[in-house]
Amino acid sequence: MNSRAMSMLGLCARAGRLVTGEKAVVQAVRAGSCCVVLLDGGVAPNGLKAVTQACETHQVPLFRTDPGQLGQAVGRPGRMAVAVTDPGMAARVIELCQSSGT
Repeated sequence: MNSRAMSMLGLCARAGRLVTGEKAVVQAVRAGSCCVVLLDGGVAPNGLKAVTQACETHQVPLFRTDPGQLGQAVGRPGRMAVAVTDPGMAARVIELCQSSGT
């Protein structure tokens, strides 16, 4: 994933517009309070399955990053899943993710 998308995720984190952690992301998706979800490439199979199924069911866009990149971008090393809750910021994250081809 490109560095501009990662920078945007950092901005979302500083603005308080991110939900982090697999369980919290799944809850946000089910509640309809997030607009896009990103998964780290090193996510465990059970976490991948739970988040992927929730996103498919609730039609939330899902993108994958390189292993270790996601936690570093949001300032929380080890985080495997994040969800952007602000629609405007989410639209920009989606745009940047699609332009990088992930």
